[in-house]
Amino acid sequence: MTMRCSRRGSALLTVLWLSACLAAIAFSVSSSVRAETDRVQAGSHGLRAWYLATGAVERGIQWMYWGEDYRNGDGSVRFWQYGAPRMKMTFPSGDAVVEIIPESSKLNINHASPDDLAKVITAVSGDAGRAREITASILDWRGGAQGPSPNDQYYFSISPTFRARHASFEDIEELLFVRGMTPELYYGNFVADDQNALYASGGLRDCLSVWGSMGPFDVNTVSPALMAAIGVPPDGVAAIVARRNAAPFKNMDAVNSLGASTGRMRVGGNVIWTLRASARLRRPDGTPSEVVRTASATVKLLDRRKFEVPIHILRWYDDAWSESALSPPGLVSPQP
Repeated sequence: MTMRCSRRGSALLTVLWLSACLAAIAFSVSSSVRAETDRVQAGSHGLRAWYLATGAVERGIQWMYWGEDYRNGDGSVRFWQYGAPRMKMTFPSGDAVVEIIPESSKLNINHASPDDLAKVITAVSGDAGRAREITASILDWRGGAQGPSPNDQYYFSISPTFRARHASFEDIEELLFVRGMTPELYYGNFVADDQNALYASGGLRDCLSVWGSMGPFDVNTVSPALMAAIGVPPDGVAAIVARRNAAPFKNMDAVNSLGASTGRMRVGGNVIWTLRASARLRRPDGTPSEVVRTASATVKLLDRRKFEVPIHILRWYDDAWSESALSPPGLVSPQP
């Protein structure tokens, strides 16, 4: 009798252990399945948001192409008014903001003076010594060389090695290879405000371009760092950004009234524009999703009445995070 009870006890203990093991396995499998489901869902939402951003860029190009030819019943422009710095778009699946940045609102990296380059890099990096070193590297990169320079020796010593062009920049992305440059300085970074909330801060790609100008720069789209570099005081930069966020400047009289005028700014752009879209999905209940994706294109837009092919896509970027990108709910909106 005692032996039979012992066997029953052992069997019961075995069953309990097996049940515990199976429960642990089931919990692990369910957690893995849930994590994988969440990952796939996030990937799906990200892809949908990216398609939304690319669609916004393409729609923006079409709206610019139509220009001011189409108007509403009250006479207002239906799609895009020349000089407007943003387009807000609503889709069935989400919303998008398209920034329209004339390349003339950026400094031409191939023709900029050493002084202008140093001022812009100082405004972005906050380090005058570092700015001088990077400026020297840019001048070395874009200038003809009679022989190997110290920078060439540096490029040959890193892995992978490469040779400096010693010619004009063909793409602004070449700036990433210049000695002293970092991705944070080029693309921008997140910085904290007085309440330790993070917001996106623009980089050198927002200030420099191979299609840029030597000025005057468009006041509605010129970056705050470039404004600081051309002599606009900090209070003036803040006033211009706040004013143009409310409504674009239509003439320089409004800029002069802020006491922030400079001879190197104007209203208007040129024929080459960058359209940069930030898109966010909308949940079934109508609230915005945390998923945000960006895309952009650099477009040469000519008068369609004079040219058979008025639209030329010069560059396309699948990821073009913007300092004006939509922030997730609950976070401080990025500052322009």
